[in-house]
Amino acid sequence: VQLQAPGGGLVQAGGSLRLSCTASGGTFRRYSMAWFRQAPGKEREYVAGLKWDGSTSHTDSVKGRFTISRDNAKNTVYLQMNSLKPEDTAVYYCAAGNGLIMSTMSQAGRYEYWGQGTQVTVSS
Repeated sequence: VQLQAPGGGLVQAGGSLRLSCTASGGTFRRYSMAWFRQAPGKEREYVAGLKWDGSTSHTDSVKGRFTISRDNAKNTVYLQMNSLKPEDTAVYYCAAGNGLIMSTMSQAGRYEYWGQGTQVTVSS
C-alpha cells in the first residue's frame, strides 16, 4: 500500500485546512486509517483515527476542532482542521493498518504503511 498526502500549507491562526491522503495498492476499505503529527523537537503524536468500521477517535487537544473522515470510493482519508492554533504546526503523516482495535489506534507501531508527511504551519 502506498499513501500519498499532497496537502498541507501555511494558514493563519483560527483558519481551516483539509488534509487528504490517498491509498493505492491495497483494499482501502479494510484498513484502519490515522493521522499523526510531529512538531520540531517533539515525538510523533497521534491526532485522529478511523477504523475500517467507521468508528473514530480524536486526541483531546483536537477534539471539536479536527475531524477525520474517509471516502472508500476514492480510497482517501481526510483530516478537516478548523480553528487552527500555532501549536498545531507540525509535519502531518497519514498511516494505514490492519487489525487495529480502538484501544490500539493511537499506537504508531501498529500501522504498517505511512505517507511521506506534509507540513502544516499555523502563524499567529
